[in-house]
Amino acid sequence: MTAQRLDGRACAKEVEAELTQRIAALKEVGITPHLAVIIVGNDPASHVYVNSKVKTCERLGIKSTHLELEESTDEETLRNHILSMNQQEGLHGILVQSPLPSHMDEDALTDLIHPSKDVDGFHPENLGRLVQGRLDGMLPCTPRGVMRMLSWANIPLKGKRAVVLGRSRIVGMPAALLMAARGADATVTVAHSKTESIKELCAQADVIIAAVGKADMVQPDWVKPGAVVVDVGINRVDDDSRERGWRLAGDVHPEVAEVASWLSPVPGGVGPMTIAMLMENTVRAAELAIQA
Repeated sequence: MTAQRLDGRACAKEVEAELTQRIAALKEVGITPHLAVIIVGNDPASHVYVNSKVKTCERLGIKSTHLELEESTDEETLRNHILSMNQQEGLHGILVQSPLPSHMDEDALTDLIHPSKDVDGFHPENLGRLVQGRLDGMLPCTPRGVMRMLSWANIPLKGKRAVVLGRSRIVGMPAALLMAARGADATVTVAHSKTESIKELCAQADVIIAAVGKADMVQPDWVKPGAVVVDVGINRVDDDSRERGWRLAGDVHPEVAEVASWLSPVPGGVGPMTIAMLMENTVRAAELAIQA
């Protein structure tokens, strides 16, 4: 068996095609979706992510504001920027790029973003709606992207046993809630660093979502033949055989493709879907602003 490819790039193109029509409809009534991205410091990976988001905005016709702050910026300055953006009419989405410098309280700062502009979906109000089983708030981009990709591939979830590896508020827990929500109806187990017999647990699953940040953690013998495996991880691994001295690796070993029925690649799987869902949240925020 060779796993079929859960192609995030192909799925993201379909999402963007749908968004183009929605953006055009907004512009007909004088509204241009507008996303502001704040980045603090010089983390190279963060700048790559932000540039990718800005380029996607340009391609779709979404207005973007890109604010770069020095590593030494004090927390109060960032706080004031966020509060000011909350008040700006015509600005529909605010994103503070993670990670922030160690002297800043990342959770407290992102909680300042107004829930209606919280296009990352991390505000307690939006996460709280998800806990209630409500999908009418802003949903976290990566878990939502996973769900959209599974739907794109026509993978049934109803009644299936799913294991989510990782319990972060950014990916693991929201993904588990979305998988278990009415309409998806999977039976979900969340596994983490304290879970016993994690290999045996995964081997019983019909669907595995790996989001732990540990390269090649999920091995072929962890996977039931024919299972669906979504690899959220993206890890930088030393590799002397590469000219640059490193390679990107997911949380799932590549040989899992010999066992699984579907497997998302790294890169090219969940990553493009995360950005596509960020764009979708921004467009939705602009649509909701009209109704407010």
